[in-house]
Amino acid sequence: MTKRGAEQERVLARYGTFLRVEKGLAPLTVSSYGGDLKLWAEFLCGQEKTVLTAQREDLKEWLQHLLGHGMDGRSVARKLSALRGFYRYLLLDKMIAHDPTLDIDSPRQWKVLPKALSEEEMAALVESVGPGAPGNASLPAAGARSRIGQALALRDRAMLEVMYAAAVRVSEVVDARVEDTKVELGYMLVRGKGDKERIVPIGAPAQQALRDYLRDGRAVLAGRKKVAELFVARGGHKLTRERVWMIVDVASRAAGRHASPHMLRHSAATHMVSHGADLRTVQTVLGHADIGTTQVYTHVALDRLQKVYAAHHPRAGKRGGEDGEQ
Repeated sequence: MTKRGAEQERVLARYGTFLRVEKGLAPLTVSSYGGDLKLWAEFLCGQEKTVLTAQREDLKEWLQHLLGHGMDGRSVARKLSALRGFYRYLLLDKMIAHDPTLDIDSPRQWKVLPKALSEEEMAALVESVGPGAPGNASLPAAGARSRIGQALALRDRAMLEVMYAAAVRVSEVVDARVEDTKVELGYMLVRGKGDKERIVPIGAPAQQALRDYLRDGRAVLAGRKKVAELFVARGGHKLTRERVWMIVDVASRAAGRHASPHMLRHSAATHMVSHGADLRTVQTVLGHADIGTTQVYTHVALDRLQKVYAAHHPRAGKRGGEDGEQ
């Protein structure tokens, strides 16, 4: 163990004694705080820092890391609370000069950046489904050659194309109606949260997949049953949300990366912003009531912004004096 590591161990042990003896906390509570501090110390070790040298930005990065790996805001907020107490103790004992927990909002209020697939991953996911594709999210390979299997493959391909093209929610896919789908005009009417309606465009690949499904797949699945829904299960039954999740899950695994239906929606928004779409347009497509909800996608435009700036600003990347000025 390094000298810094040994010093950190002594500090953590002393704080545990302080909690147990001076604060009179229960052993279980002391153990819980100790576990939180140990996780924090392990994270810092990877940054070549210790609890005594950590900065505010290190703490923010750790909290975001916890949120991004599935820990709920309440649990992360509890860990931040444990660290606040620890750093107050260090500050009072003059072991540190600055408290890194100051001015950090509760993680319950943080917005976790949505996970999205790359454009290549998204293309692989969609292309893994459909007649002739190596993977079929609804039937094993042996069944995919049957008439029903072909119809299911056409449905799944069209559904995935629509989910990505229109950035729709699972409930909106399940409730989509044939009469609201204007394939030749390139748009569909979507009924979102609170029965709010919006018109969203659908691109050429989605249009073609819908034509194939409506021509050769939907009637096979619906049989003699008349149903209003666009995407139907065998026998004309309405698709369930769980079934849509399963289809996306199987298709994404075949493409090499696990994804959920909501990731397809996030991917659509992320890709639109990265290609220069303005936030108002993305807000309209997603059906967000408040543009503040859409602004979470602006982080993906940073790389593009820097490239445009570097290419067009006359002094981008230049140091003073390089252009002849004194």
